[in-house]
Amino acid sequence: MKFRDAMLQDLPQIVAIYNTTVPGRMVTADTEPVTVESRVKWFEEFTPDRRPLWIVEDDAGTTLGWVSIKSFYGRPAYNGTTEIAIYLDPAARGKGYGKKILEEATIRCRALGVSTLLGFIFAHNAPSLRLFEGAGFAQWGLFPDVAVLDGVQRSLAILGKRIDT
Repeated sequence: MKFRDAMLQDLPQIVAIYNTTVPGRMVTADTEPVTVESRVKWFEEFTPDRRPLWIVEDDAGTTLGWVSIKSFYGRPAYNGTTEIAIYLDPAARGKGYGKKILEEATIRCRALGVSTLLGFIFAHNAPSLRLFEGAGFAQWGLFPDVAVLDGVQRSLAILGKRIDT
């Protein structure tokens, strides 16, 4: 498994993987697929040396998914805290890659000076909750019924982990 910095030419594949999660109503609060054009500004906010967007490939060069590391709140006191998001290609789901990717991303985040990782996960997304909890994340917060997906209120769990200790 290899991590590499995403390039602009990866954006169509990043968006395609992301859009596979929209219909399931488990992963994203987007209710319609996004476009490549709508994600260009988002893509440009990532920086390899501080807040990276990584493509994860298997040893044959096939894309397994991507990982984003974003600033948590945008104020200097929170510089050591980031939000991590992992999106897997449908063909890579359920094969243990999520666990390996989360472990490797955590190691890489330490090298970036990150001390705290946060995951924002819908409370009904049991697979993602299990993944993060299995990696040592704990629920640090819950925003009850803050999203509405297809007329159903959904809660957002905030999972956190200190990685500098």
